[in-house]
Amino acid sequence: MAERTIVTSMALVIVFLLGIGNFAAHRAVLESGHPLVEAMPRAFRALGGRGSLVVEFAMLLGALWMVSAGSTGWAFAYLCYSALNGLAAWLILSGRA
Repeated sequence: MAERTIVTSMALVIVFLLGIGNFAAHRAVLESGHPLVEAMPRAFRALGGRGSLVVEFAMLLGALWMVSAGSTGWAFAYLCYSALNGLAAWLILSGRA
């Protein structure tokens, strides 16, 4: 039982740290002035891009909730999401997209 708690705790910390990285990348993309940001739907651009940050927060909250319930597979799913998010942010910020 203690091993499961340690694994769950480690997964929660990893997901939380990935969430910080996702928010940083997301904010950098929003502030980049890239044409793709202007092409986002109006609801996501509302309040200076905070609408899309709400979606980012919901993703993080959902992943944290599922991992805390013992579904550590969600940590891997959030890791995959974060990798794709990081790749997209790199492509946009480096001017390759």
